[in-house]
Parts: sequence; structure tokens; C-alpha cells
Amino acid sequence: MLASSPVRYRAIADERVLHVSDTGEFFASGSEFLARLLDGVTSATDEAFLVDRGHLVRSEQPFSTTARLFNLAQRWSRTGTLDYLILVPTLRCNLSCSYCQVSRVTDKAQGFDWSEATLGAVLDFIDALPTPHIKIEFQGGEPTLRPDLIQAVIDRCERFEHKQFVVCTNLQAIDETLWSIFDNANLYISTSLDGTEATHASQRTGERTNIFLENLSAVITRYGPEKISALPTIDPKAPPAIDAIIETYKSFGLDSIFLRPINYQGFARKRHRYSRELDASWYAYHRAFVERVIEINWEDRTRVLEETYFSICLRRIFQPRADRHVDLRNPNPLGVDYLVIDHDGTLYPTDEARMLARSGVIDLGLGKVGDDWKGETWELLNGHCSNAFDPSCERCAYQPFCGKDVIDDLARYGTIDVDRTESAFCQKHLAIFDHIFELIYRGDERVNYSLSRWLRMDGTATSFGDQIA
Repeated sequence: MLASSPVRYRAIADERVLHVSDTGEFFASGSEFLARLLDGVTSATDEAFLVDRGHLVRSEQPFSTTARLFNLAQRWSRTGTLDYLILVPTLRCNLSCSYCQVSRVTDKAQGFDWSEATLGAVLDFIDALPTPHIKIEFQGGEPTLRPDLIQAVIDRCERFEHKQFVVCTNLQAIDETLWSIFDNANLYISTSLDGTEATHASQRTGERTNIFLENLSAVITRYGPEKISALPTIDPKAPPAIDAIIETYKSFGLDSIFLRPINYQGFARKRHRYSRELDASWYAYHRAFVERVIEINWEDRTRVLEETYFSICLRRIFQPRADRHVDLRNPNPLGVDYLVIDHDGTLYPTDEARMLARSGVIDLGLGKVGDDWKGETWELLNGHCSNAFDPSCERCAYQPFCGKDVIDDLARYGTIDVDRTESAFCQKHLAIFDHIFELIYRGDERVNYSLSRWLRMDGTATSFGDQIA
């Protein structure tokens, strides 16, 4: 029995011990289970779960070696061809947020837009992509200051069988040209809504807050909330009241709320130095937020709210490769299936890498668009893109569900040679996964309802096990 038992353990709520294999199968037991395990005796009530072809199933023979290799392969991310680009047509912006991640320049600055040569190189780069599908995200600065460049890229993508565009915008100004771009059925809008009107005004828009709110209402009225995603940036030292954030998002018909603490990038490195690390108060706030969402979902079952990143982590446990969220891919290759092209044509492996270069921390540029970017920097980064051989990760119960972000380590510590368990990335995911497994084993029908819906199940079961195939 001992040879086929899980090799990772973690204490969770109610004096339970979580047991996890390297393939992601898990079960929870009372503390007495370890003694029975050593004696070679287990109980039929010790229930194990595994993931089989993306579906949660009960395991009749937990952690059997027969299924191990298959399930291990199911856990590992499969990287396809390059089909996702983050494009930065301009670094100029018409706002001045203190926590700006990219150290934007003013909207009147010169020399921070794509030149004609850079635009041509970008379009040639798109032409050469050997894929039938493409996703392009326009970042900035404020990309809508150059709608002509956005439109030029969209026009060039007509050949792709499947295409999706995302414009990340502060919605400060919308004219007829932008409305015509937004009308594209393949285009989505991403914006920031910092919790409440007062918080948004103080952190971002000041006296121009009404303009933003009117424009946000206008795009939702015109297209419906499905075309819009909004994310709050939260000051962890002064977060808005939880119910106030939720009610603000509900009032706009928005069901997904991605709580983002100020990121230790760009201007925030000087103006919000405390954002380098998050303390226990942030994790308590995040936990309370999720618990409140669960309550609201149970009280009003006409809609399902979610904290977006919590749901992503939950799906990583039960539905490996359900999405391409790069924080949790494992391995997480850099500059392979997605790239960033900056305002000056420089290629970066991630948007955060672009921010580090802009802040003068470290230059992780891979060359100019049109160049062969798979050089020394690319090889060095990708030599550390998996948690599989990290000694701290190998002892962690959550390794099968987690990932690795060397760019985040470089941003916070200036090196990737840090004790994984002490890193901000690790602390964040330990807190989230602890909360997830506590909820899984809480045995509360209100909790089971939200967990099921966040897993895209029908949510009608009275116990979480009832949802398992």
C-alpha cells in the first residue's frame, strides 16, 4: 500500500490532512489516516478523486500506477504554435494612475507610437504566422489613442479562420471611429473598474470619472455585458468594502470580478513599495470576498458571480488545461505560443517582462519584430519554466495544480534563486488552494452550488460528490 500512496501532504481545515499524488489525485482524511496507512489498512470512506480526460471521476484504486503516466500527461500543459499576440501600438496615455504598471507617458509625448516601419514589420509578422486562429490583445498606454493602428491590424487578420481581438482601454474617449471598431463581432473590450465610483475616482480618473461611467454604461447597453470584462485594481492597504465592489459590478451586469492587488511594476515600484509583498490581511480579504460571493450566489440563483482567479485555480484542480492562463501553466514556456510587441517593435516573452524593461530593472527583450527571437535570453528563461524539478515545489501538495512565474520573481526579488515557499507567487497560491480544498470538504450545499457552477457544472447537486461523473 505504501508504495502506491501519495507523496505530498498538507494540513487543511477541521484537522484534515490532504493527500495529493504527482498526477493530481487527492483525498482528505482525519489525522488518524496516516497511522492506518502505515499499517496497510484504509477505509472505504477515504474517497479519492482524479481527473480523466478533463472530467472529475472517483478513483476505485487511488493513485494506481496503471493510470499514473496518463494522468501525469494530462496535467502538463501542451504548447502549440504562436497564435497569441499582445500588441502595444502606443505607450501614450490620457490618464495618470499612480500604480501604472508600464510607466506610461503623457498623451502629448512624441516618439512613443509605432512608426510606419514598425507597423509594416508587425503586419508582416502576422502574415507569416502558420496558424488558422489568432488572438490579439491591444495594450498600452492607451491603445485607442491610435485607432488607425488597431484597425490596420484587424484588417490584416481577415485571413484567419478564427480570430479574437481584445482592446484594453480606460474608456475615457469614444468617437465614431472607435464605435466602428468596437462593433466588430470578434472584438472584446477590457477595462478597469476599481470597485466603487469613489475608489475609481481617487485611484484613476478623478474629475473625469463620470465620463468613464457614462462610456462604460454605453458600451454595455450597446453590446451587452458579455462583450465587456472589467477588473478592479485594489490597494491592499485600503481595499473597498466587499459588498460595495460586488454591488458596483452587479449594477453593470458584470458577473466576473478579478481582484487584483496593485502589481509591483512600473510606477508602483516607487509609489506603492508595499505592493512588493502581500501580508495576511490581503489573503483574509480575498477569502472573505469569495465567501461573500458564495452567500450571494445561494441567495439569488438567477445569476452566478465569481472571483475570476479563484475559479481559474479551482478548474486547474479538476479540469487541467481548461484555459491558457499563463500564471498556472506547467510548464509555462515563454515566447513560444504568445509574444508581446512593444511600441518600439521590441519583442518580449510576457507583458510583465516589458514592464521590467520599461522600469529599468532588467532587459528581457528578445530582439525586434522580424528578428529570430529564440536566442540566448529565450533559452535561459525557458530553462526555468517548470516547477517539476524545483525542490520546494516537489514537496508541495499543490504542485500538480500550480505553475511557475520566473518573471514575477525577477520583478520582486531581482533573481529567480529564491526560496519558493517564501515568494509572493507561492504564498498567494498556497492561500488560494488552501481555501479551495477547505470548501471542497466543508460539506455545505451553499458552497457546493458555487463550486459546481464555477466548474461549469449545472449546480443543482446537494453535495459536491453528486456532481462527479
